[in-house]
Amino acid sequence: MRILITGGAGFISKHLTSLLCIQGHDVVWLDNLDPQVHEQNISEIVSSNPTVKVQVGDVCDRQALMKAIEGVDAVFHFAALTGTGQSMYQVAHYTNVNVGGTGLLWDILANEPHQVKKVLVASSRSIYGEGAYLCSAQCGPVVPVPRGKVQLEQHNWSLTCPKCGVVAEPIATPETSYPQPASLYACSKLAQEQMSITMGKALGISTVALRFQNVFGPGQSLKNPYTGIISIFSNQMRQGLPVNIYEDGEETRDFVYVGDIADICARSLALDVDSLVVNVGSGIATKVIDLAGHLKLLWNSQSPIKVTGDFRVGDIRHNWAGLSQLNQLFPDWQPTPLLLGLEKFVDWAKTQSEYEDRSMVAVQELKKRNL
Repeated sequence: MRILITGGAGFISKHLTSLLCIQGHDVVWLDNLDPQVHEQNISEIVSSNPTVKVQVGDVCDRQALMKAIEGVDAVFHFAALTGTGQSMYQVAHYTNVNVGGTGLLWDILANEPHQVKKVLVASSRSIYGEGAYLCSAQCGPVVPVPRGKVQLEQHNWSLTCPKCGVVAEPIATPETSYPQPASLYACSKLAQEQMSITMGKALGISTVALRFQNVFGPGQSLKNPYTGIISIFSNQMRQGLPVNIYEDGEETRDFVYVGDIADICARSLALDVDSLVVNVGSGIATKVIDLAGHLKLLWNSQSPIKVTGDFRVGDIRHNWAGLSQLNQLFPDWQPTPLLLGLEKFVDWAKTQSEYEDRSMVAVQELKKRNL
């Protein structure tokens, strides 16, 4: 197959490209090489990916996207702005790129000649908001209301049952959980997948929305101060800088190794479905304070780890993936253990340049907007 990956120079895309090329597919990249994320210039990217057709262009540029789609059988639509905090004040920019770029893709597929038979969209666990919980009284499974600024200012981190008000306990979030985005980024990812499922059904194009959890691994950006907690912590630890843990450190995330994500993406090409939404993660909840401890040992760092009680409006408390559907689709698939994945990431990161820690710049951008 000839396969287009929008956002092709991203770190997930690069791992996926390696698998696809091994399997004999031809791969085309469309990427605008946003300097906030990418360290390499176009000549370095082309020389390091000789089997890939690299097209520099924006997913919001109709002519660039039409050119990239020529002769393509399948599209991995990965191009998007990422970062919860940044999305809360770059509202129009995130909407224009994430929603507008997706709309443009489907506008072309609806109105221009093409041979695309399958579209796979990179969605996000963020669309769930706080995700699935179990009422500790008698209400059963519930979806709590996202925490507001007033609650966070009171350092009241817990979620409560929306029906009876008692404290609720987090459980793995299945695909059937009601979406309740807590950030503009999450809103844009939900829009991406809903637009794609709707248009795919209408046009008879098989469409799969993959709801990624927190993806990490070799190749991810080490200089972006707005997203990627493992990169941010690592950048601080290798320089002996203080590591700021938000809330009380007990909040959890589902960290999934990038090689596992690439594997599922490549396998999903063969799924014979009209449309499908599926979680992709490790299925394991990891506390942020524990993650910081693992990284500190791997970096052999002297960085003090500080639990400060800081917060960001739009952040969630807990979320990890329910994987029953993924396991039914690919029963032989097993996620990489977290510690093994972290070891691979740190081994790679040690070979990369150190970057100025700009995490406080990102924090100040939020504070001055009362976020």
